Amino acid sequence: MTSSKSEILSAIRRNRPSAAELPELVHDWTTYPDRRAQFIEILKFVGGSAIVGSNFNAVGEQLRQLPIFTATARIASLVPNVCVPNVDLAALATPHALDDIDIAVLPGEFAVAENGAIWVTDRDIRHRVLYFLCQHLVLVVPADQIIDHMHAAYERLAGAGQNGSSIFSTPQFGVFISGPSKTADIEQSLVIGAHGARSLTVCLVSK
Repeated sequence: MTSSKSEILSAIRRNRPSAAELPELVHDWTTYPDRRAQFIEILKFVGGSAIVGSNFNAVGEQLRQLPIFTATARIASLVPNVCVPNVDLAALATPHALDDIDIAVLPGEFAVAENGAIWVTDRDIRHRVLYFLCQHLVLVVPADQIIDHMHAAYERLAGAGQNGSSIFSTPQFGVFISGPSKTADIEQSLVIGAHGARSLTVCLVSK
Protein backbone atom coordinates (compact mmCIF):
# COMPACT_ATOMS: atom_id res chain seq x y z
CA MET A 1 0.00 0.00 0.00
CA THR A 2 1.38 3.37 -1.02
CA SER A 3 1.86 5.77 1.85
CA SER A 4 0.97 9.44 1.76
CA LYS A 5 4.65 10.25 2.06
CA SER A 6 5.49 8.20 -1.03
CA GLU A 7 2.68 9.82 -3.00
CA ILE A 8 3.87 13.30 -2.06
CA LEU A 9 7.50 12.54 -2.97
CA SER A 10 6.43 10.97 -6.27
CA ALA A 11 4.36 14.03 -7.12
CA ILE A 12 7.32 16.28 -6.37
CA ARG A 13 9.59 14.23 -8.63
CA ARG A 14 7.06 14.31 -11.49
CA ASN A 15 6.69 18.07 -11.25
CA ARG A 16 10.26 19.15 -10.81
CA PRO A 17 11.16 22.14 -12.97
CA SER A 18 13.72 21.69 -15.71
CA ALA A 19 17.32 22.31 -14.80
CA ALA A 20 18.52 25.81 -15.55
CA GLU A 21 22.02 27.05 -16.25
CA LEU A 22 23.64 29.07 -13.52
CA PRO A 23 23.84 32.79 -14.29
CA GLU A 24 27.07 34.23 -15.62
CA LEU A 25 28.86 36.12 -12.85
CA VAL A 26 31.50 37.80 -14.96
CA HIS A 27 30.30 41.40 -15.13
CA ASP A 28 31.60 44.90 -14.68
CA TRP A 29 30.55 45.14 -11.04
CA THR A 30 30.61 48.45 -9.21
CA THR A 31 34.02 49.48 -7.95
CA TYR A 32 35.03 52.40 -5.76
CA PRO A 33 37.91 54.86 -6.29
CA ASP A 34 38.39 55.01 -2.50
CA ARG A 35 37.42 51.70 -0.92
CA ARG A 36 38.30 52.84 2.57
CA ALA A 37 36.08 55.91 2.39
CA GLN A 38 33.21 53.85 0.96
CA PHE A 39 33.57 51.20 3.64
CA ILE A 40 33.57 53.77 6.45
CA GLU A 41 30.50 55.51 5.01
CA ILE A 42 28.47 52.30 4.70
CA LEU A 43 29.63 51.04 8.09
CA LYS A 44 28.32 54.24 9.67
CA PHE A 45 25.05 53.86 7.74
CA VAL A 46 24.45 50.37 9.20
CA GLY A 47 25.17 51.52 12.75
CA GLY A 48 28.87 50.87 13.16
CA SER A 49 31.85 53.18 13.49
CA ALA A 50 35.43 53.15 12.24
CA ILE A 51 38.81 54.06 13.67
CA VAL A 52 41.82 54.50 11.41
CA GLY A 53 45.38 54.28 12.67
CA SER A 54 48.90 53.70 11.43
CA ASN A 55 49.52 50.87 13.92
CA PHE A 56 47.95 48.93 16.78
CA ASN A 57 49.04 51.43 19.42
CA ALA A 58 47.47 54.30 17.48
CA VAL A 59 44.07 52.65 17.21
CA GLY A 60 44.34 51.53 20.83
CA GLU A 61 44.71 55.12 21.98
CA GLN A 62 41.57 56.09 20.06
CA LEU A 63 39.66 53.11 21.41
CA ARG A 64 40.41 54.04 24.99
CA GLN A 65 38.70 57.39 24.44
CA LEU A 66 35.36 55.73 23.62
CA PRO A 67 32.64 55.73 26.31
CA ILE A 68 32.37 51.95 26.16
CA PHE A 69 35.94 51.65 27.42
CA THR A 70 35.60 54.14 30.24
CA ALA A 71 32.60 52.34 31.71
CA THR A 72 33.48 48.74 30.97
CA ALA A 73 34.47 46.03 33.42
CA ARG A 74 35.50 42.94 31.45
CA ILE A 75 37.61 43.14 28.29
CA ALA A 76 38.72 40.19 26.17
CA SER A 77 41.22 40.62 23.35
CA LEU A 78 42.97 38.44 20.80
CA VAL A 79 44.75 41.35 19.11
CA PRO A 80 48.03 42.28 20.85
CA ASN A 81 48.92 45.92 21.56
CA VAL A 82 45.42 47.30 20.97
CA CYS A 83 44.22 47.22 24.56
CA VAL A 84 44.97 45.54 27.85
CA PRO A 85 42.48 42.70 28.47
CA ASN A 86 41.46 41.63 31.94
CA VAL A 87 39.87 38.34 30.85
CA ASP A 88 42.03 35.30 30.10
CA LEU A 89 40.14 33.59 27.28
CA ALA A 90 42.39 30.54 27.43
CA ALA A 91 41.27 29.91 30.99
CA LEU A 92 37.56 29.81 30.16
CA ALA A 93 36.52 26.21 29.68
CA THR A 94 33.01 26.72 28.31
CA PRO A 95 31.34 29.39 26.15
CA HIS A 96 28.89 30.05 28.99
CA ALA A 97 31.70 31.83 30.82
CA LEU A 98 31.65 34.54 28.13
CA ASP A 99 28.17 35.81 28.96
CA ASP A 100 29.46 38.79 30.92
CA ILE A 101 32.10 40.04 28.48
CA ASP A 102 31.69 43.77 27.93
CA ILE A 103 34.15 44.27 25.07
CA ALA A 104 35.73 41.75 22.71
CA VAL A 105 38.62 42.89 20.50
CA LEU A 106 39.02 40.35 17.71
CA PRO A 107 40.73 40.17 14.31
CA GLY A 108 38.91 40.49 11.00
CA GLU A 109 40.32 38.96 7.81
CA PHE A 110 39.10 41.52 5.27
CA ALA A 111 36.35 44.09 4.72
CA VAL A 112 33.85 44.79 1.93
CA ALA A 113 33.33 48.39 0.78
CA GLU A 114 29.94 47.64 -0.79
CA ASN A 115 28.10 46.77 2.42
CA GLY A 116 30.43 47.49 5.32
CA ALA A 117 30.86 43.79 6.10
CA ILE A 118 33.89 42.13 7.69
CA TRP A 119 34.82 38.49 7.20
CA VAL A 120 35.68 36.81 10.51
CA THR A 121 36.56 33.21 11.34
CA ASP A 122 37.23 31.02 14.35
CA ARG A 123 40.97 31.05 13.71
CA ASP A 124 42.69 30.98 17.12
CA ILE A 125 39.32 31.63 18.82
CA ARG A 126 38.41 28.87 21.21
CA HIS A 127 34.76 29.89 21.52
CA ARG A 128 33.45 31.57 18.38
CA VAL A 129 30.28 32.62 20.19
CA LEU A 130 32.39 35.45 21.61
CA TYR A 131 31.54 37.45 18.48
CA PHE A 132 27.89 37.45 19.52
CA LEU A 133 27.85 37.26 23.32
CA CYS A 134 29.90 40.37 24.00
CA GLN A 135 28.16 43.69 24.61
CA HIS A 136 30.51 45.64 22.33
CA LEU A 137 32.50 44.15 19.46
CA VAL A 138 35.75 45.63 18.13
CA LEU A 139 37.16 44.15 14.91
CA VAL A 140 40.71 44.94 13.84
CA VAL A 141 41.23 44.74 10.08
CA PRO A 142 44.30 45.49 7.92
CA ALA A 143 43.56 48.75 6.10
CA ASP A 144 44.83 47.32 2.81
CA GLN A 145 42.41 44.38 2.99
CA ILE A 146 39.26 46.18 1.80
CA ILE A 147 37.71 44.84 -1.40
CA ASP A 148 34.99 46.35 -3.54
CA HIS A 149 32.01 44.00 -3.37
CA MET A 150 30.62 40.62 -2.30
CA HIS A 151 31.35 39.01 -5.68
CA ALA A 152 35.05 39.64 -5.06
CA ALA A 153 34.64 38.42 -1.48
CA TYR A 154 33.19 35.06 -2.52
CA GLU A 155 35.77 34.68 -5.28
CA ARG A 156 38.43 35.23 -2.66
CA LEU A 157 36.95 32.64 -0.34
CA ALA A 158 36.35 30.13 -3.14
CA GLY A 159 39.90 30.48 -4.37
CA ALA A 160 41.20 30.07 -0.84
CA GLY A 161 39.27 26.82 -0.44
CA GLN A 162 41.04 25.34 -3.45
CA ASN A 163 44.48 26.13 -2.10
CA GLY A 164 45.48 24.09 0.92
CA SER A 165 48.19 26.57 1.87
CA SER A 166 45.80 29.52 2.02
CA ILE A 167 45.22 31.27 5.33
CA PHE A 168 41.48 31.00 4.67
CA SER A 169 41.44 27.17 4.43
CA THR A 170 42.13 26.38 8.08
CA PRO A 171 39.09 27.79 9.98
CA GLN A 172 35.97 25.67 10.44
CA PHE A 173 33.67 28.67 10.83
CA GLY A 174 33.32 31.98 9.05
CA VAL A 175 30.71 34.72 8.79
CA PHE A 176 30.30 38.26 7.49
CA ILE A 177 29.44 40.83 10.15
CA SER A 178 28.08 44.24 9.17
CA GLY A 179 27.13 46.66 11.94
CA PRO A 180 25.82 45.83 15.42
CA SER A 181 23.03 43.33 15.98
CA LYS A 182 19.64 44.86 15.22
CA THR A 183 16.08 43.93 14.39
CA ALA A 184 12.85 45.78 13.64
CA ASP A 185 9.20 44.72 13.80
CA ILE A 186 6.31 45.62 11.53
CA GLU A 187 5.73 48.79 13.55
CA GLN A 188 9.27 49.91 12.61
CA SER A 189 10.55 49.75 16.16
CA LEU A 190 14.32 49.23 15.83
CA VAL A 191 16.11 47.31 18.58
CA ILE A 192 19.92 47.42 18.71
CA GLY A 193 21.72 44.46 20.26
CA ALA A 194 18.78 42.10 19.93
CA HIS A 195 20.77 39.00 19.01
CA GLY A 196 24.36 40.06 19.50
CA ALA A 197 26.67 42.98 20.16
CA ARG A 198 25.14 46.39 20.88
CA SER A 199 27.91 48.21 19.04
CA LEU A 200 30.51 47.48 16.39
CA THR A 201 33.76 49.40 16.03
CA VAL A 202 36.09 48.54 13.16
CA CYS A 203 39.75 49.49 13.50
CA LEU A 204 41.54 49.85 10.17
CA VAL A 205 45.26 49.45 10.79
CA SER A 206 47.74 50.49 8.12
CA LYS A 207 50.63 48.46 9.53
